[in-house]
Amino acid sequence: MNPRDPSQTGNVKNVWELSRHHHVTVLAAAYFLSGRTEFAEAAADQLRSWWRRNPFLHGVNWTSGIELGIRLISWTWTRRLLDGWPGAAALFEDSPEFRDQLYQHQVYLERFVSHDSSANNHLIAELAGQFVASCAFALFPESSRWRRAAAQGLLAEAEAQTFPSGLNRELASDYHGFVLELLLAAATEGETCGHPIGPGIWEVIIRMADAGAAFVDADGREPRQGDGDQGVALQLDGGHRPRWRSLLPTLQRLVGRCSWWPEVDETDVRTALWTAGIVVSHQASRPAARPNLFPDAGMVLLRDPTPGQEEIWCRCDGGPFGFLSIAGHAHADALSVEVRFGGVDVLADPGTYCYHVSPEWRSYFRSTRAHNTIEVDGVDQAEQSGPFNWRRHADAETLHVAGLDGGPVASWTGRHHGYERLDPPVGHTRSVVLDRHERRLTVTDRLSGGGARPVRLSFHLGPTIACSLETAGALLTWRDGTRERSAALHLPPQLTWREARGVESPAGGWYSEHMGSRLAAVALMGVGELHDSMVLESVLEFHRG
Repeated sequence: MNPRDPSQTGNVKNVWELSRHHHVTVLAAAYFLSGRTEFAEAAADQLRSWWRRNPFLHGVNWTSGIELGIRLISWTWTRRLLDGWPGAAALFEDSPEFRDQLYQHQVYLERFVSHDSSANNHLIAELAGQFVASCAFALFPESSRWRRAAAQGLLAEAEAQTFPSGLNRELASDYHGFVLELLLAAATEGETCGHPIGPGIWEVIIRMADAGAAFVDADGREPRQGDGDQGVALQLDGGHRPRWRSLLPTLQRLVGRCSWWPEVDETDVRTALWTAGIVVSHQASRPAARPNLFPDAGMVLLRDPTPGQEEIWCRCDGGPFGFLSIAGHAHADALSVEVRFGGVDVLADPGTYCYHVSPEWRSYFRSTRAHNTIEVDGVDQAEQSGPFNWRRHADAETLHVAGLDGGPVASWTGRHHGYERLDPPVGHTRSVVLDRHERRLTVTDRLSGGGARPVRLSFHLGPTIACSLETAGALLTWRDGTRERSAALHLPPQLTWREARGVESPAGGWYSEHMGSRLAAVALMGVGELHDSMVLESVLEFHRG
């Protein structure tokens, strides 16, 4: 049985996610905080049942190393949080059933390592789980070897998978947070168990933490670039808050905050449990001011200098396509923009929706027409060759930036090379200008290439945005708490504009808040024909009030 074939298994992630045992660590945390033994007993019942029904190499839960790595982290923390329960030792180190599972998980991770094009966040999860388990449960002759090898591998991969600017090289913002949590789980376990993982990992953690603190919007939300499945390394509470509202307090306690970091609330269960008793002495060079340019990753942020309820936040995409040869978590979104007002999605990145359930929906949410950029000849900027494969990439580059850190105007210009494969080739350059005083964002697209060919410019609105499309543009309205907000979107007259909302064939007008969620939302699509050269100007004006 192929677990990734939805015709045989449905959505395999529904099984894999449960078998990461995040619900078990939440039960253990409930016991730790309340002392009520029914929580400990429920956690024990869950684990014993799973161990009995998932013998070594039998079943879907032995088909992906990332799942084993995360399970080891969950088991380690469940043991720690149940330490005051009289049955803890019998459940774990004194149990032949647990010892067999622990040993077999670690043997698997040593022998079946993700490599080549799969050596991305999966490999980091495998190494983190191996390191955490061999620190906390040094029960076998191989434990020291496993621990040393995992530490060396983690350092090498953390450096290889992180840009000098601190962004994760997969260029999928949700995975930036996931990888950071995995590194944090390993580093804190080493400190707790007397096996420090070394300053190199902490330096990467600090770089990634500062990048995350820089790219969040006024509501503490990260960008929605690339894939996202909301994976976490360690669950100790209900997990209902956006990732960075919980992760930043944890990082603030461990590595300290820069003066420009957003203010965060530290009354967070996961932060309290994760950081208890840990003092990190490692230091790293920190940015003196909030970064808005990540040149190696091609991420540029045009926004107001001070976050707030009326912050204009615009992410521009002008960098590499993705990580490794298949760029598995990349989308065909070169030169796309993502715009928020006070943390509300106005021009939205539609998200991911699914990995395995539907090839058609997987393809759509990764496509060029599903992003706020231009499609030419009805084809994606990059060529898809499977749900996690790209046959041909669409790399972009940033040509110019100005005024990012202050002043009345901030601007960015970039171009991409994805349509140079067409015959004749087509070039696309985009400039975005934010006039902070006028509360206006101007997007100018320049297309060049011989021969008439169809083009489509898309603007995808957030799910809370109402739209009234008129001849010259659209009026956008939404409610932000108790306040009514509005903006005018002036659209290029060279194109014929229509509105799509929740259309299934051909797909258009969708927003995925999280994995498995698909909401109808307005998409404005302008179609026309390119003749040699074309300049399209779109203007988004936010109304004061």
